[in-house]
Amino acid sequence: MSGLDESLRQRILQFITEALAEDVGAGDFTSEATIPPNKRDTARLLVKDVGILAGVEMARMIFEYLDPTAEFDQRMKDGDFMEVGDEAFFVTCNSRALLQGERLVLNTMQRMSGIATLTNRYAFEVEDLPVKVLDTRKTTPNLRFLEKWAVRLGGGHNYRDGLYDRIMIKDNHVDAAGSLTKAIEGVQSFFKENDMRLPITVEVRNLVELMEVLRVGQVDRIMLDNFEIPLMREAVAHIGDRFETEASGGITLDSIREVAETGVNFISVGALTHSATGLDLSLKVVK
Repeated sequence: MSGLDESLRQRILQFITEALAEDVGAGDFTSEATIPPNKRDTARLLVKDVGILAGVEMARMIFEYLDPTAEFDQRMKDGDFMEVGDEAFFVTCNSRALLQGERLVLNTMQRMSGIATLTNRYAFEVEDLPVKVLDTRKTTPNLRFLEKWAVRLGGGHNYRDGLYDRIMIKDNHVDAAGSLTKAIEGVQSFFKENDMRLPITVEVRNLVELMEVLRVGQVDRIMLDNFEIPLMREAVAHIGDRFETEASGGITLDSIREVAETGVNFISVGALTHSATGLDLSLKVVK
């Protein structure tokens, strides 16, 4: 399993166990009733769409989990550009195991490939500019690790994995705290009391809030939320090199380049994961 660290590998194995428990339950009785227990078959993963392939390593792990003697003949790798008619892999294994894993493999690969492909389209629009396209926490519960993996395969970058690995002061935090100043000072007090440090992003909704943050400082990145292009350009000029800058809010394929040209360092796009459409793949037994 190239390119996967041990923590991700363990998370994948946990996912496979839970997903198969959901789908197989007490048993795949159709396969048990129709297929001899020791029969082996070969199946191929056929591409029926155009985009970025994602989930091949996941498929390998699923089949090897179900049948440790599975033979996995990989023809394409994660992140490859795929066209209709491409064959991503062939797998030879116990026939019952093959059919137990079929739907899990397809559901996973179709979803991941859709996210990787959409991410790649966003990244392509700004590939010549010094900006990074980020994902968000707008992911499917319990599938975030898969969806963020797919974002990486598509050429995007992961933002925070959850609430625990970055401070992000958003509008609700500001309104509940009473002001941006109070929210930022609260974070610094929290760090001191708990002897910890995390990177800090603060969201601003207008130039008034931006000026308040610039006075207070003590943050790493300023997120410009739903700024019109002229205001975003002005905000980036005010910030200069003092803090990282991020654009967020309703950014589309049609608008991302104009946003990037304002000079922001990062652009976060929730659509990478919440609006991606799965790509068409099929897994068929080779007769």
